[in-house]
Amino acid sequence: MSFADHLRKDVRLVSLRVLSETPGYRSNSSVIVSCLDRYGHAVTRDQMKTELRWLAEQGLVELEEAGSVLVAKLTERGQDVAEGRAVVDGVAKPRAR
Repeated sequence: MSFADHLRKDVRLVSLRVLSETPGYRSNSSVIVSCLDRYGHAVTRDQMKTELRWLAEQGLVELEEAGSVLVAKLTERGQDVAEGRAVVDGVAKPRAR
């Protein structure tokens, strides 16, 4: 696995974790980008939208468009992946805390 693939998997996991900690389990792509930056991931808004669409294809989030941003809502399956109870190829596994 390349370093870029490793980073992409971690970006997806951290995005799910961010959503799991937000009120209503939802946030927009811009806010998620800001949160990822605090975790050391430099992701563009366009890259974030691509990753959110991928997460939606896997059934981990539901999306709705709101102007220039995507609003993502964590699904039950997405929460299971964020917390390590389920595994999805393409998303990093969380480590024990």
